[in-house]
Amino acid sequence: MAGADAAVTDVVVVGAGPVGLMLAGELRLGGADVTVLERLDAPTTESRASTLHARTMEILAQRGLLGGPDGFGDPLPPHEPRGHFGGLPLDLILPSPYPGQWKVPQVRTEELLGARAARLGARVLRGHEVTALSRHRDHVTVTARHAGRAVTFTARYVVGCDGERSAVRRLAGVGFPGNDAERELIRADVDGIEIRNRRFERLPKGLAIAARRGDGVTRVMVHRFGAPPRAGEARFADIVTAWREVTGEDISHGSPLWVNSFGDASRQAERYRSGRVLLAGDAAHQQMPIGGQALNLGLQDAVNLGWKLAATVRGRAPEGLLDTYHEERHAVGRRVLSHIRAQARLLLGGPEVEALRSVVGELTSYERVRAHLAGTISGLDVRYAPAGDPLAPARAGAGAPGPVGARLPDAELTWIAGPAGAVAGRAAPRTTLDLLRDARGVLLVLTGDERARTAFAEVARPWTGAVDTVTARPADADALADAAALLVRPDGHVAWAGDTPDGLEAALARWFTPGAPAAPTPRKPRIPHPTGQHDVRRRKMGNLTGRTALVTGASRGMGRATAERLARDGALVAVHYGTNEAAAGEVVAGIEKDGGRAFAVKAELGTPGDVHELFLALEEGLKERTGSTELNILVNNAGVMGGVKPEDTTPDMFDRIFAVNAKAPFFIIQRALANMPDGGRIVNISSGLTRFANPDEIAYAMSKGAIEQLALHYAKALGPRGITVNSVAPGITRNGNPLFDIPEAVEAMAALSTFNRVGEPQDVADVVAFLVSDDARWVSGSFVDASGGTLLG
Repeated sequence: MAGADAAVTDVVVVGAGPVGLMLAGELRLGGADVTVLERLDAPTTESRASTLHARTMEILAQRGLLGGPDGFGDPLPPHEPRGHFGGLPLDLILPSPYPGQWKVPQVRTEELLGARAARLGARVLRGHEVTALSRHRDHVTVTARHAGRAVTFTARYVVGCDGERSAVRRLAGVGFPGNDAERELIRADVDGIEIRNRRFERLPKGLAIAARRGDGVTRVMVHRFGAPPRAGEARFADIVTAWREVTGEDISHGSPLWVNSFGDASRQAERYRSGRVLLAGDAAHQQMPIGGQALNLGLQDAVNLGWKLAATVRGRAPEGLLDTYHEERHAVGRRVLSHIRAQARLLLGGPEVEALRSVVGELTSYERVRAHLAGTISGLDVRYAPAGDPLAPARAGAGAPGPVGARLPDAELTWIAGPAGAVAGRAAPRTTLDLLRDARGVLLVLTGDERARTAFAEVARPWTGAVDTVTARPADADALADAAALLVRPDGHVAWAGDTPDGLEAALARWFTPGAPAAPTPRKPRIPHPTGQHDVRRRKMGNLTGRTALVTGASRGMGRATAERLARDGALVAVHYGTNEAAAGEVVAGIEKDGGRAFAVKAELGTPGDVHELFLALEEGLKERTGSTELNILVNNAGVMGGVKPEDTTPDMFDRIFAVNAKAPFFIIQRALANMPDGGRIVNISSGLTRFANPDEIAYAMSKGAIEQLALHYAKALGPRGITVNSVAPGITRNGNPLFDIPEAVEAMAALSTFNRVGEPQDVADVVAFLVSDDARWVSGSFVDASGGTLLG
């Protein structure tokens, strides 16, 4: 779109409610780059949904989002063992560490999930209303209106988490069949009123519900029997009138914090996946939010989708993995919507449903009926059918279906010594839920037989990039299925169980890709400045996740600092070196120790066949780690200096300087463009000596002047592809030269900078990191002075 800004990301999530934020965090755990677009300028203060059920609480526990500084804290929110089915009291207790329902205002849930998404590196852009969506063979473009102008985002996939009136669903043309509302509840949070609590009180003219919170605010809900849904938005006067008609009480003196209404409409998207567009939460299904099931259903959608979509965009997904999202969650949603329709009729029906309420009330006194309904409401009974099974998912309680497809129960673990050991790099988890903290697959080996443990571990070895093999047994022998090993998906559902490895390899291949590297651990490290003069703690980390980079001359100095910075930002970095293999290996080892990904490539630039040798090694390394030879970022950093007076410069010296500093970058760019997709980034490291005279480096300065021309002219040529090309000109920068060990020399050099210090490699690396990020999408063909003010004169 002409005049529009542009940004590139792996996944655009539309909607920053609880479902969108949960999904953003799950995608980041899987290594995907995520941008969340939200229409509202600020988080809502309306706490509409306030109930979390047992399965959702287990999922939050799996990801470490309950206790501690990153969760709800200690103690946990208020817990209620009893819920309801259509307004009829129902004991919700089932085997789970979090039975019943937990009262958490939606604003708190959003706050928790939003902080987690930001901590993992997701970008949440508020005030962005999606207005257009265009699908292409290998990407989707989303246009949003922000501050009066159009902003276009290019993504491999788009997920609509934008509610019942989903713009994504509408723009993608996904059908939303079902029934319009016939009845409604009006609700409000009201301060300054004194009325008694009511729990589904049925009166002659309607239904009344009131619950006073600890802060003195009362939530009131009311339905008048036979009253159709209103056409417009509910007002406080509407609930005052309805409350008076049903209860005879006056609440008009209260102060409403918010008011809304919701009906018993029931709709479900025809497909949760339409090519590169997916739907989750209320964008995929509309239902009356009875008992908090709508929010819980959406959060569970996000956890099912997150690991599958992340694996897909990272090239780590077996064929058909993403399609299982629709297959599994559409069936679950269909069943939940059916139960909610039944509840709505029991709850909002008038005198005509009293006989039915009486019968259902009698049936719930039977344990099997109670457990069945409690399992549906809590989400604990969800069991995903095997791939290709045409039947709806089987349900717990129907005979003895076994563990496959069901959730992994929570159990305390006792560790068994053996070849598989604990999860690499982590302390041994205490419970089965702890095993799923990083959203990876888990092969849980439960047998004490060493030969059997070894056999299971050997089968799983090719999948170590995606699956952790752990050996433990439950402290309670009856807590888990009677099997020697369980394969557990990242969402906590059992994919395979057996006493021997038979069938394990097929199950692993069904859900994971062998040989795929592990997703990088998203985190925001503290990076102190080498001089101690400032502390760069607040970084927008993870903004390069899913991208690949080549940094030439990366075994030391500015090249090394640049490789390390890009890896911290999430990129897979090819660390180029000419001769010093040990130094390059040290850079790679340091990056991997800090949770990043890198590999070394050798090629001596300035020699015949140098670029060919470089790209042979580069493409082999990329293919092995990503399954593709795609290169998103190129930093031409490698260079040589002359260090001799012009009269002493020989033709061989001159040719060598130009071969490394100018000729090699030209042909590296030429070759890289075959691997670089639209939206790529190229940065050439020039020098302040193109603007600051030093007669001892005339040939060097000439070569760097040539590389600046690469940026100017290539930027014009590559603009239509969205590829930016820029030059960065460092000044006097610490590079390992013995001169920097002489205090007097350093003092003299520092005096040339307006900051009165010499540059550090990290100073230049941070400038490069900006230029290769989405934030620099509008900068191309530029000369960036990174000399610390040396060129100011």
